Amino acid sequence: MANAGSSTVNTERHGRVALIELNRPEAMNSIDPVMKRELPSALEDAARDPEIGAVVLTGAGKAFCTGSDLKAGGGGGDTGLRKVARSLLYDYQPVLELLVRMDKPVIAAVNGPAAGMGMSLALACDLVVMSRSAYLLSPFVNVGLVPDGGAAWFLTRRLGYGRAFEVLADGQKISAEQCLAWGLANRIAEPDELRAGALQWAAQLAERAPIAMALTKRIARLSLGTGLSEMLGVEAELQAMSAATDDSREAIAAFVEKRKPTFRGR
Repeated sequence: MANAGSSTVNTERHGRVALIELNRPEAMNSIDPVMKRELPSALEDAARDPEIGAVVLTGAGKAFCTGSDLKAGGGGGDTGLRKVARSLLYDYQPVLELLVRMDKPVIAAVNGPAAGMGMSLALACDLVVMSRSAYLLSPFVNVGLVPDGGAAWFLTRRLGYGRAFEVLADGQKISAEQCLAWGLANRIAEPDELRAGALQWAAQLAERAPIAMALTKRIARLSLGTGLSEMLGVEAELQAMSAATDDSREAIAAFVEKRKPTFRGR
Protein backbone atom coordinates (compact mmCIF):
# COMPACT_ATOMS: atom_id res chain seq x y z
CA MET A 1 0.00 0.00 0.00
CA ALA A 2 1.47 3.27 -1.10
CA ASN A 3 0.89 6.41 0.92
CA ALA A 4 1.26 10.01 -0.19
CA GLY A 5 0.82 12.76 2.36
CA SER A 6 0.26 16.50 2.09
CA SER A 7 -0.59 19.18 4.59
CA THR A 8 -4.36 18.93 4.22
CA VAL A 9 -5.16 15.83 2.13
CA ASN A 10 -3.74 12.33 2.45
CA THR A 11 -4.08 9.68 -0.25
CA GLU A 12 -3.57 5.98 0.41
CA ARG A 13 -3.64 3.14 -2.09
CA HIS A 14 -5.43 -0.01 -0.92
CA GLY A 15 -5.19 -2.37 -3.87
CA ARG A 16 -7.53 -0.91 -6.50
CA VAL A 17 -9.06 1.55 -4.03
CA ALA A 18 -7.89 5.11 -3.40
CA LEU A 19 -8.59 6.38 0.11
CA ILE A 20 -8.65 10.19 0.15
CA GLU A 21 -8.57 11.65 3.65
CA LEU A 22 -9.28 15.26 4.54
CA ASN A 23 -6.50 15.97 7.01
CA ARG A 24 -7.11 19.01 9.20
CA PRO A 25 -8.35 17.22 12.33
CA GLU A 26 -7.43 20.14 14.57
CA ALA A 27 -9.92 22.27 12.59
CA MET A 28 -12.59 19.53 12.17
CA ASN A 29 -11.37 19.18 8.56
CA SER A 30 -12.77 22.57 7.61
CA ILE A 31 -11.67 23.67 4.16
CA ASP A 32 -8.90 26.25 4.01
CA PRO A 33 -7.19 27.68 0.89
CA VAL A 34 -4.61 24.88 0.84
CA MET A 35 -7.25 22.15 0.94
CA LYS A 36 -9.11 23.94 -1.86
CA ARG A 37 -6.05 23.26 -4.04
CA GLU A 38 -5.11 19.82 -2.78
CA LEU A 39 -8.51 18.10 -2.73
CA PRO A 40 -9.30 18.51 -6.45
CA SER A 41 -5.76 17.43 -7.28
CA ALA A 42 -6.14 14.23 -5.24
CA LEU A 43 -9.51 13.48 -6.82
CA GLU A 44 -8.17 14.15 -10.32
CA ASP A 45 -5.26 11.77 -9.72
CA ALA A 46 -7.62 9.01 -8.60
CA ALA A 47 -9.97 9.65 -11.52
CA ARG A 48 -7.14 9.39 -14.07
CA ASP A 49 -5.38 6.36 -12.58
CA PRO A 50 -6.38 3.25 -14.58
CA GLU A 51 -5.32 1.04 -11.67
CA ILE A 52 -7.90 2.63 -9.35
CA GLY A 53 -11.40 1.20 -9.56
CA ALA A 54 -13.12 2.97 -6.66
CA VAL A 55 -12.56 5.86 -4.26
CA VAL A 56 -13.31 6.35 -0.56
CA LEU A 57 -13.52 9.93 0.76
CA THR A 58 -13.27 10.37 4.53
CA GLY A 59 -11.93 12.66 7.24
CA ALA A 60 -9.15 12.42 9.79
CA GLY A 61 -9.95 12.58 13.47
CA LYS A 62 -13.47 13.16 14.78
CA ALA A 63 -15.05 14.99 11.82
CA PHE A 64 -15.72 14.32 8.16
CA CYS A 65 -15.73 17.99 7.14
CA THR A 66 -17.34 21.00 8.79
CA GLY A 67 -17.39 23.19 5.68
CA SER A 68 -15.39 26.29 4.89
CA ASP A 69 -12.86 27.53 7.42
CA LEU A 70 -14.29 30.95 8.28
CA LYS A 71 -11.08 31.95 10.03
CA ALA A 72 -9.19 31.49 6.77
CA GLY A 73 -11.77 33.41 4.71
CA GLY A 74 -11.81 36.99 3.58
CA GLY A 75 -13.34 39.93 5.35
CA GLY A 76 -16.73 41.50 4.79
CA GLY A 77 -17.75 44.17 2.35
CA ASP A 78 -17.94 44.02 -1.42
CA THR A 79 -14.51 42.44 -1.79
CA GLY A 80 -15.44 39.71 0.68
CA LEU A 81 -18.74 39.04 -1.08
CA ARG A 82 -17.02 38.71 -4.42
CA LYS A 83 -14.46 36.39 -2.88
CA VAL A 84 -17.26 34.12 -1.59
CA ALA A 85 -18.88 33.95 -5.02
CA ARG A 86 -15.56 33.24 -6.75
CA SER A 87 -14.73 30.49 -4.27
CA LEU A 88 -18.09 28.77 -4.78
CA LEU A 89 -17.73 28.88 -8.55
CA TYR A 90 -14.02 28.21 -8.97
CA ASP A 91 -13.03 26.19 -5.88
CA TYR A 92 -16.06 24.16 -4.84
CA GLN A 93 -18.07 23.68 -8.01
CA PRO A 94 -15.28 21.77 -9.83
CA VAL A 95 -14.83 19.41 -6.86
CA LEU A 96 -18.54 18.62 -6.60
CA GLU A 97 -18.84 18.11 -10.34
CA LEU A 98 -15.75 15.88 -10.37
CA LEU A 99 -17.28 13.63 -7.71
CA VAL A 100 -20.48 13.39 -9.77
CA ARG A 101 -18.82 12.88 -13.16
CA MET A 102 -15.89 10.65 -12.18
CA ASP A 103 -16.15 7.32 -14.04
CA LYS A 104 -15.57 5.44 -10.79
CA PRO A 105 -17.81 4.88 -7.76
CA VAL A 106 -17.02 7.15 -4.82
CA ILE A 107 -18.00 6.20 -1.27
CA ALA A 108 -18.22 8.87 1.42
CA ALA A 109 -17.14 7.34 4.73
CA VAL A 110 -18.69 9.96 7.04
CA ASN A 111 -16.81 9.48 10.30
CA GLY A 112 -18.24 12.50 12.13
CA PRO A 113 -19.99 15.83 11.52
CA ALA A 114 -20.54 16.70 7.85
CA ALA A 115 -21.73 20.30 7.85
CA GLY A 116 -22.15 22.95 5.19
CA MET A 117 -19.86 22.17 2.29
CA GLY A 118 -18.92 18.97 4.12
CA MET A 119 -22.51 17.75 3.79
CA SER A 120 -22.44 18.61 0.09
CA LEU A 121 -19.21 16.67 -0.40
CA ALA A 122 -20.78 13.61 1.21
CA LEU A 123 -24.01 13.85 -0.82
CA ALA A 124 -22.09 14.39 -4.07
CA CYS A 125 -20.57 10.94 -3.63
CA ASP A 126 -22.32 7.92 -5.12
CA LEU A 127 -22.67 6.02 -1.86
CA VAL A 128 -22.62 7.12 1.78
CA VAL A 129 -21.58 5.08 4.80
CA MET A 130 -21.96 6.89 8.12
CA SER A 131 -20.57 6.28 11.55
CA ARG A 132 -23.37 5.80 14.05
CA SER A 133 -22.21 8.99 15.79
CA ALA A 134 -22.04 11.10 12.60
CA TYR A 135 -24.59 13.58 11.31
CA LEU A 136 -25.35 15.89 8.40
CA LEU A 137 -26.08 19.57 8.91
CA SER A 138 -26.91 22.51 6.67
CA PRO A 139 -26.43 25.42 9.09
CA PHE A 140 -26.66 28.33 6.65
CA VAL A 141 -30.05 29.73 7.72
CA ASN A 142 -28.80 29.90 11.32
CA VAL A 143 -26.12 32.42 10.30
CA GLY A 144 -28.22 34.44 7.86
CA LEU A 145 -27.01 32.70 4.68
CA VAL A 146 -28.59 30.60 1.94
CA PRO A 147 -27.59 26.97 1.35
CA ASP A 148 -24.68 26.61 -1.05
CA GLY A 149 -22.51 23.83 -2.39
CA GLY A 150 -25.54 22.34 -4.10
CA ALA A 151 -27.13 21.50 -0.75
CA ALA A 152 -30.65 22.34 -1.91
CA TRP A 153 -30.11 20.47 -5.19
CA PHE A 154 -28.85 17.31 -3.50
CA LEU A 155 -31.43 17.30 -0.70
CA THR A 156 -34.43 18.06 -2.91
CA ARG A 157 -33.59 15.15 -5.21
CA ARG A 158 -33.07 12.77 -2.30
CA LEU A 159 -35.91 13.88 -0.03
CA GLY A 160 -38.45 15.74 -2.15
CA TYR A 161 -39.22 19.44 -1.82
CA GLY A 162 -41.20 19.49 1.43
CA ARG A 163 -38.78 17.54 3.57
CA ALA A 164 -35.70 19.12 1.98
CA PHE A 165 -37.01 22.62 2.61
CA GLU A 166 -37.83 21.70 6.21
CA VAL A 167 -34.27 20.49 6.77
CA LEU A 168 -32.79 23.64 5.20
CA ALA A 169 -35.20 26.14 6.76
CA ASP A 170 -34.88 24.68 10.26
CA GLY A 171 -31.13 24.08 10.05
CA GLN A 172 -31.77 20.52 11.20
CA LYS A 173 -29.03 18.20 12.35
CA ILE A 174 -29.76 14.83 10.68
CA SER A 175 -28.51 11.84 12.66
CA ALA A 176 -26.99 8.80 10.96
CA GLU A 177 -30.08 6.75 11.79
CA GLN A 178 -32.35 9.38 10.23
CA CYS A 179 -30.10 9.63 7.19
CA LEU A 180 -30.41 5.88 6.71
CA ALA A 181 -34.20 6.00 7.08
CA TRP A 182 -34.49 8.87 4.58
CA GLY A 183 -32.09 7.41 2.03
CA LEU A 184 -29.33 9.97 2.57
CA ALA A 185 -27.05 7.16 3.77
CA ASN A 186 -26.74 3.65 2.39
CA ARG A 187 -25.26 2.03 5.47
CA ILE A 188 -24.37 2.76 9.10
CA ALA A 189 -21.28 1.37 10.83
CA GLU A 190 -19.81 1.48 14.29
CA PRO A 191 -17.14 4.19 14.53
CA ASP A 192 -14.23 1.76 14.75
CA GLU A 193 -15.52 -0.28 11.80
CA LEU A 194 -16.44 2.55 9.42
CA ARG A 195 -13.22 2.92 7.45
CA ALA A 196 -12.57 -0.81 7.07
CA GLY A 197 -16.17 -1.39 6.00
CA ALA A 198 -16.07 1.38 3.41
CA LEU A 199 -12.77 0.10 2.01
CA GLN A 200 -14.15 -3.42 1.80
CA TRP A 201 -17.24 -2.22 -0.08
CA ALA A 202 -15.08 -0.12 -2.40
CA ALA A 203 -12.81 -3.10 -3.07
CA GLN A 204 -15.84 -5.16 -4.09
CA LEU A 205 -16.97 -2.42 -6.48
CA ALA A 206 -13.45 -2.11 -7.89
CA GLU A 207 -13.57 -5.78 -8.91
CA ARG A 208 -16.44 -5.09 -11.32
CA ALA A 209 -15.90 -4.44 -15.02
CA PRO A 210 -14.60 -0.83 -15.15
CA ILE A 211 -16.42 0.20 -18.32
CA ALA A 212 -19.73 -1.26 -17.17
CA MET A 213 -19.31 0.41 -13.78
CA ALA A 214 -18.57 3.78 -15.36
CA LEU A 215 -21.56 3.54 -17.69
CA THR A 216 -23.82 2.34 -14.86
CA LYS A 217 -22.89 5.44 -12.86
CA ARG A 218 -23.52 7.58 -15.93
CA ILE A 219 -26.97 6.07 -16.47
CA ALA A 220 -27.96 6.50 -12.83
CA ARG A 221 -26.82 10.14 -12.77
CA LEU A 222 -28.50 10.96 -16.09
CA SER A 223 -31.76 9.49 -14.82
CA LEU A 224 -32.05 12.36 -12.32
CA GLY A 225 -32.95 14.80 -15.05
CA THR A 226 -33.94 12.74 -18.09
CA GLY A 227 -37.37 11.62 -19.29
CA LEU A 228 -38.17 7.94 -19.72
CA SER A 229 -38.21 7.88 -23.54
CA GLU A 230 -34.87 9.68 -23.78
CA MET A 231 -33.42 7.49 -21.03
CA LEU A 232 -34.41 4.29 -22.83
CA GLY A 233 -32.57 5.55 -25.90
CA VAL A 234 -29.47 6.33 -23.84
CA GLU A 235 -29.61 2.88 -22.22
CA ALA A 236 -29.80 1.17 -25.61
CA GLU A 237 -26.74 3.07 -26.85
CA LEU A 238 -24.68 2.41 -23.73
CA GLN A 239 -25.73 -1.23 -23.59
CA ALA A 240 -24.49 -1.71 -27.14
CA MET A 241 -21.18 -0.14 -26.12
CA SER A 242 -20.93 -2.45 -23.10
CA ALA A 243 -21.76 -5.58 -25.07
CA ALA A 244 -18.92 -4.82 -27.49
CA THR A 245 -16.24 -4.75 -24.77
CA ASP A 246 -13.69 -7.47 -24.08
CA ASP A 247 -14.85 -7.39 -20.46
CA SER A 248 -18.37 -8.40 -21.44
CA ARG A 249 -17.10 -11.30 -23.50
CA GLU A 250 -14.81 -12.30 -20.64
CA ALA A 251 -17.72 -12.25 -18.17
CA ILE A 252 -19.80 -14.51 -20.39
CA ALA A 253 -16.89 -16.92 -20.90
CA ALA A 254 -16.21 -16.98 -17.16
CA PHE A 255 -19.88 -17.76 -16.45
CA VAL A 256 -19.86 -20.64 -18.91
CA GLU A 257 -16.54 -21.95 -17.55
CA LYS A 258 -17.65 -21.43 -13.93
CA ARG A 259 -14.70 -19.28 -12.96
CA LYS A 260 -14.10 -15.74 -11.74
CA PRO A 261 -13.77 -13.22 -14.60
CA THR A 262 -10.65 -11.13 -15.09
CA PHE A 263 -11.59 -7.62 -16.18
CA ARG A 264 -9.12 -5.35 -17.96
CA GLY A 265 -11.20 -2.29 -18.73
CA ARG A 266 -11.30 -2.98 -22.46
